[in-house]
Amino acid sequence: MKPSDQLSEYVRRALAQGGEREGIAQALAHAGWSAPEIDEALGGWETAPGLPPVPRPRPYASAQEALLYGLLFLSLGMIGWHVCELGMVLIERLIPDPADSRYYGPGSSTRWSIASLIAFVPLFVFLNRKVSRMSLGDGGRRRSLVRKWFASVTLLVVALVFLADGIYVIYTLLNGELTARFAAKAALVAGVAGLVFAYYRDELND
Repeated sequence: MKPSDQLSEYVRRALAQGGEREGIAQALAHAGWSAPEIDEALGGWETAPGLPPVPRPRPYASAQEALLYGLLFLSLGMIGWHVCELGMVLIERLIPDPADSRYYGPGSSTRWSIASLIAFVPLFVFLNRKVSRMSLGDGGRRRSLVRKWFASVTLLVVALVFLADGIYVIYTLLNGELTARFAAKAALVAGVAGLVFAYYRDELND
Protein backbone atom coordinates (compact mmCIF):
# COMPACT_ATOMS: atom_id res chain seq x y z
CA MET A 1 0.00 0.00 0.00
CA LYS A 2 1.34 3.42 -0.97
CA PRO A 3 2.00 5.97 1.79
CA SER A 4 -0.82 8.17 0.49
CA ASP A 5 -3.21 5.20 0.64
CA GLN A 6 -2.06 4.37 4.16
CA LEU A 7 -2.70 7.96 5.21
CA SER A 8 -6.15 7.99 3.61
CA GLU A 9 -7.08 4.71 5.26
CA TYR A 10 -5.93 5.97 8.65
CA VAL A 11 -8.03 9.11 8.29
CA ARG A 12 -11.06 7.03 7.29
CA ARG A 13 -10.75 4.80 10.33
CA ALA A 14 -10.15 7.73 12.66
CA LEU A 15 -13.22 9.55 11.37
CA ALA A 16 -15.29 6.36 11.57
CA GLN A 17 -14.36 6.05 15.25
CA GLY A 18 -15.61 9.58 15.90
CA GLY A 19 -12.28 11.40 15.83
CA GLU A 20 -12.27 15.17 15.35
CA ARG A 21 -10.53 16.54 12.28
CA GLU A 22 -8.35 18.92 14.29
CA GLY A 23 -7.19 16.12 16.58
CA ILE A 24 -6.46 13.84 13.63
CA ALA A 25 -4.50 16.61 11.91
CA GLN A 26 -2.43 17.25 15.03
CA ALA A 27 -1.64 13.54 15.42
CA LEU A 28 -0.56 13.27 11.78
CA ALA A 29 1.57 16.40 12.02
CA HIS A 30 3.24 15.01 15.14
CA ALA A 31 3.97 11.80 13.20
CA GLY A 32 5.79 13.79 10.49
CA TRP A 33 3.19 14.23 7.75
CA SER A 34 3.25 17.59 5.95
CA ALA A 35 0.35 20.04 6.04
CA PRO A 36 -0.57 19.55 2.34
CA GLU A 37 -0.61 15.76 2.79
CA ILE A 38 -2.82 16.08 5.87
CA ASP A 39 -5.21 18.50 4.15
CA GLU A 40 -5.51 16.23 1.12
CA ALA A 41 -6.18 13.15 3.26
CA LEU A 42 -8.79 14.90 5.41
CA GLY A 43 -10.36 16.51 2.35
CA GLY A 44 -10.85 13.09 0.78
CA TRP A 45 -13.59 12.14 3.25
CA GLU A 46 -16.97 13.66 4.07
CA THR A 47 -18.58 12.96 7.42
CA ALA A 48 -22.34 12.64 7.87
CA PRO A 49 -24.30 11.84 11.06
CA GLY A 50 -25.09 8.14 11.37
CA LEU A 51 -22.99 7.16 8.34
CA PRO A 52 -19.41 5.98 7.88
CA PRO A 53 -17.02 8.45 6.22
CA VAL A 54 -18.03 9.06 2.61
CA PRO A 55 -15.18 9.27 0.05
CA ARG A 56 -15.06 12.44 -2.02
CA PRO A 57 -14.31 12.24 -5.78
CA ARG A 58 -10.60 12.05 -6.60
CA PRO A 59 -8.62 12.72 -9.79
CA TYR A 60 -8.04 9.73 -12.05
CA ALA A 61 -6.16 8.74 -15.21
CA SER A 62 -7.02 6.41 -18.09
CA ALA A 63 -5.23 5.19 -21.22
CA GLN A 64 -8.24 6.04 -23.40
CA GLU A 65 -8.20 9.65 -22.30
CA ALA A 66 -4.43 9.80 -22.77
CA LEU A 67 -4.98 8.95 -26.45
CA LEU A 68 -7.88 11.38 -26.79
CA TYR A 69 -6.19 14.36 -25.15
CA GLY A 70 -2.86 13.52 -26.79
CA LEU A 71 -4.46 13.76 -30.24
CA LEU A 72 -6.27 16.94 -29.22
CA PHE A 73 -2.99 18.45 -28.01
CA LEU A 74 -1.20 17.42 -31.23
CA SER A 75 -3.91 18.72 -33.53
CA LEU A 76 -4.10 22.06 -31.70
CA GLY A 77 -0.33 22.43 -31.89
CA MET A 78 -0.25 21.63 -35.60
CA ILE A 79 -3.06 24.08 -36.32
CA GLY A 80 -1.31 26.85 -34.41
CA TRP A 81 2.02 26.15 -36.11
CA HIS A 82 0.68 26.09 -39.66
CA VAL A 83 -1.59 29.11 -39.14
CA CYS A 84 1.56 30.99 -38.17
CA GLU A 85 3.37 29.63 -41.24
CA LEU A 86 0.63 30.79 -43.60
CA GLY A 87 0.31 34.09 -41.77
CA MET A 88 4.03 34.75 -42.17
CA VAL A 89 3.79 34.19 -45.92
CA LEU A 90 0.76 36.49 -46.16
CA ILE A 91 2.51 39.23 -44.16
CA GLU A 92 5.59 39.01 -46.38
CA ARG A 93 3.39 39.52 -49.43
CA LEU A 94 1.29 42.33 -47.95
CA ILE A 95 4.19 44.20 -46.33
CA PRO A 96 7.11 43.97 -48.76
CA ASP A 97 10.64 44.72 -47.63
CA PRO A 98 12.61 46.75 -50.21
CA ALA A 99 15.83 45.15 -48.99
CA ASP A 100 14.43 41.65 -49.54
CA SER A 101 14.03 40.83 -53.22
CA ARG A 102 12.99 37.20 -52.70
CA TYR A 103 9.69 36.03 -54.18
CA TYR A 104 7.19 34.79 -51.59
CA GLY A 105 4.80 32.83 -53.72
CA PRO A 106 2.85 29.70 -52.84
CA GLY A 107 5.81 27.36 -52.46
CA SER A 108 5.93 23.80 -51.21
CA SER A 109 5.94 24.88 -47.55
CA THR A 110 2.75 26.87 -48.12
CA ARG A 111 1.05 23.92 -49.77
CA TRP A 112 2.21 21.67 -46.93
CA SER A 113 0.70 24.04 -44.35
CA ILE A 114 -2.60 24.13 -46.24
CA ALA A 115 -2.66 20.34 -46.47
CA SER A 116 -1.90 20.03 -42.76
CA LEU A 117 -4.72 22.40 -41.85
CA ILE A 118 -7.15 20.49 -44.06
CA ALA A 119 -6.22 17.32 -42.16
CA PHE A 120 -5.95 18.63 -38.60
CA VAL A 121 -8.79 21.19 -38.38
CA PRO A 122 -11.56 18.57 -38.84
CA LEU A 123 -9.76 16.26 -36.40
CA PHE A 124 -9.54 19.02 -33.80
CA VAL A 125 -13.21 19.96 -34.23
CA PHE A 126 -14.27 16.32 -33.87
CA LEU A 127 -12.13 15.72 -30.77
CA ASN A 128 -13.17 19.01 -29.19
CA ARG A 129 -16.85 18.15 -29.61
CA LYS A 130 -16.24 14.68 -28.21
CA VAL A 131 -14.49 16.10 -25.14
CA SER A 132 -17.29 18.66 -24.65
CA ARG A 133 -19.97 15.96 -24.82
CA MET A 134 -18.05 13.79 -22.39
CA SER A 135 -17.68 16.66 -19.92
CA LEU A 136 -21.36 17.65 -20.16
CA GLY A 137 -22.54 14.08 -19.69
CA ASP A 138 -20.16 13.33 -16.82
CA GLY A 139 -18.80 16.18 -14.70
CA GLY A 140 -16.26 13.78 -13.22
CA ARG A 141 -14.38 13.87 -16.51
CA ARG A 142 -13.01 17.27 -15.54
CA ARG A 143 -11.08 15.58 -12.74
CA SER A 144 -9.01 13.62 -15.25
CA LEU A 145 -5.30 13.85 -14.44
CA VAL A 146 -4.49 13.31 -18.12
CA ARG A 147 -6.63 16.31 -19.07
CA LYS A 148 -4.94 18.49 -16.47
CA TRP A 149 -1.44 17.37 -17.48
CA PHE A 150 -1.96 18.11 -21.17
CA ALA A 151 -3.57 21.45 -20.31
CA SER A 152 -0.63 22.33 -18.06
CA VAL A 153 1.93 21.39 -20.72
CA THR A 154 0.05 23.44 -23.32
CA LEU A 155 -0.11 26.48 -21.06
CA LEU A 156 3.60 26.11 -20.31
CA VAL A 157 4.41 26.09 -24.03
CA VAL A 158 2.16 29.12 -24.58
CA ALA A 159 3.88 31.01 -21.76
CA LEU A 160 7.30 30.23 -23.26
CA VAL A 161 6.12 31.42 -26.68
CA PHE A 162 4.88 34.70 -25.16
CA LEU A 163 8.20 35.22 -23.40
CA ALA A 164 10.30 34.39 -26.45
CA ASP A 165 8.14 36.61 -28.66
CA GLY A 166 8.39 39.52 -26.24
CA ILE A 167 12.15 39.13 -25.77
CA TYR A 168 12.73 39.04 -29.53
CA VAL A 169 10.60 42.15 -30.06
CA ILE A 170 12.48 44.05 -27.34
CA TYR A 171 15.84 42.90 -28.72
CA THR A 172 14.90 44.01 -32.23
CA LEU A 173 13.62 47.34 -30.93
CA LEU A 174 16.84 47.99 -29.02
CA ASN A 175 18.83 47.23 -32.17
CA GLY A 176 16.75 49.75 -34.10
CA GLU A 177 15.59 47.05 -36.53
CA LEU A 178 11.89 46.96 -35.67
CA THR A 179 9.88 47.15 -38.90
CA ALA A 180 6.19 46.95 -39.69
CA ARG A 181 6.70 43.49 -41.16
CA PHE A 182 8.46 42.22 -38.05
CA ALA A 183 5.86 43.78 -35.75
CA ALA A 184 3.07 42.11 -37.72
CA LYS A 185 4.78 38.72 -37.45
CA ALA A 186 5.30 39.15 -33.71
CA ALA A 187 1.65 40.15 -33.30
CA LEU A 188 0.58 37.07 -35.27
CA VAL A 189 2.57 34.73 -33.03
CA ALA A 190 1.24 36.43 -29.89
CA GLY A 191 -2.32 36.29 -31.24
CA VAL A 192 -2.17 32.56 -31.99
CA ALA A 193 -0.62 31.87 -28.58
CA GLY A 194 -3.34 33.97 -26.97
CA LEU A 195 -6.08 31.95 -28.68
CA VAL A 196 -4.53 28.71 -27.43
CA PHE A 197 -4.32 30.17 -23.93
CA ALA A 198 -7.98 31.23 -24.12
CA TYR A 199 -8.94 27.70 -25.15
CA TYR A 200 -7.33 26.24 -22.03
CA ARG A 201 -7.99 29.10 -19.59
CA ASP A 202 -10.80 27.26 -17.80
CA GLU A 203 -8.43 24.44 -16.88
CA LEU A 204 -6.59 26.82 -14.53
CA ASN A 205 -9.66 27.06 -12.31
CA ASP A 206 -10.44 23.33 -12.07
